[in-house]
Amino acid sequence: MKKIFLLIITLMVNQLHAHGDAHDEEDFLVKEFGNLGKVELTTSCEKNQQTNMNIALSLFHHMMYKQAEINFKAIIKKQPDCAMAYWGYAMTLFHPLWPDTISQESLLLGEKAINKAISFSNTTKRETLYLNATANYYNNWQNTKDKDRIIAWEQGQKLLYNKYPNDIDAAAIYALSHIATASMSDKNLTHQKQAGVILDELYKIAPLNPGVVHYSIHAYDSNLLASKAIVAARAYDKIAPNVPHALHMPSHIFVRLGLWQDVVSWNIRSAKAALNYPTAGTTSMHYAHAIDYLIYAYLQLSQYNKVQLVINKLQSYHNYQDVFPAAYALAAIPARQVLEQKQWLLAKELKPKQPHYLSWDRYPQVQAITYFAKGLGAARSADLEVANQNIDILNELYEKTLKLSPNYWAKLVDAQRQTVQAWITFSKGETERAITQLTQAADLEDSLDKDPVTPGAVMPSRELLGDMLVMNKDYKSALLAYEKTLLINPNRLNSKRGIDFCKTKLGHMK
Repeated sequence: MKKIFLLIITLMVNQLHAHGDAHDEEDFLVKEFGNLGKVELTTSCEKNQQTNMNIALSLFHHMMYKQAEINFKAIIKKQPDCAMAYWGYAMTLFHPLWPDTISQESLLLGEKAINKAISFSNTTKRETLYLNATANYYNNWQNTKDKDRIIAWEQGQKLLYNKYPNDIDAAAIYALSHIATASMSDKNLTHQKQAGVILDELYKIAPLNPGVVHYSIHAYDSNLLASKAIVAARAYDKIAPNVPHALHMPSHIFVRLGLWQDVVSWNIRSAKAALNYPTAGTTSMHYAHAIDYLIYAYLQLSQYNKVQLVINKLQSYHNYQDVFPAAYALAAIPARQVLEQKQWLLAKELKPKQPHYLSWDRYPQVQAITYFAKGLGAARSADLEVANQNIDILNELYEKTLKLSPNYWAKLVDAQRQTVQAWITFSKGETERAITQLTQAADLEDSLDKDPVTPGAVMPSRELLGDMLVMNKDYKSALLAYEKTLLINPNRLNSKRGIDFCKTKLGHMK
């Protein structure tokens, strides 16, 4: 193994001719990233491309996929027979932990790239295993489900890891693949724990490798395991102080622990950095993603004036990247603002599909956020006609989401429509039935862990159950509902306020 070296490399401003979104070719401006971390990837590519390979792999580990793609393609242009550059390019096109869906165009490009790399005769045995693992994802994509191809990719990564356990990047990527194949219904978090064990050992010998640190945070991104990632979370910005996702990712752990001031400070920095890296002429989804987390934290700190200032700035930028994480943030933010403050009339008036230029029909589960908020606002303000109209739309979105994500997002949309229906029932005076409906919705929502795209439920159904029980003057049951909410969503402001209120009422009743 060649000596691991510290990448403290500044990418000077330059123009790279690369494919943009769709079929157009554009000139991308690669700006200065600075330090990216300590990376080792020995390849058979020309010696003068080794540094460039490590820059590109570092960006991949940071999940700056578009920037990594640009750099791998630049290497291909300079050395057309560098097989591992084609491997890297193909790897940047599918995002195993992101909730987006790879496009047919990307599948075609990735398949072509990896097949070309495999055709070269100058690759080592280790590189061949890298290539074969990625080929497992692209092979027969026309007839194989994405989930099954990711499992096949993981199996290929496992072969590579078992054969070359001292290859730090191979081990880190195998851990990533193992996280990607974790079952959402596994309450024991088996895959996450197994990946964490691998990454913990890697951290002892490669604490500055961005893949090791980044994937450790993903492995431990759960209420059960979050405390295991505190060290990695607080170290990430020192590895890559100018990379937006490196500045955001630690807040996944801070949210799990209810450390709101940390969530605020890290996402302010992440959002600022993200503005330096527009993607194909659009505002990066990393900016909107960071702002969603930032606003969530401000709301938990009851700093409502800062929330509005941040939203004003968010709305001053246009042409956001048309991808799932950006769409999710742009739908969730206005809903969070009004629901967290219990502004039911404003919630009822939320406008769907904003901003208008995003491809909202691709994201029915995201559209559901707005109609959930509108329906809840209408039901809580006793406008049952409008509430029922929103239920009808949620039903349609549920059916569409069933085709995209039956085991996760569809269940969350189902919990949302059940929650709105429960409040409609409550407004009709059918209290016992409403409580039963809302309990069922809360049980469904709580059965699913939060997706990394969100800092938390737009409005937890269990917390809303506590509110309903308070209105029914059942303070003991409400107290239990709020306490159970905090087990999943630590340090939530409204649940803490609900607990204090119930304890006061119960104290007066003694």
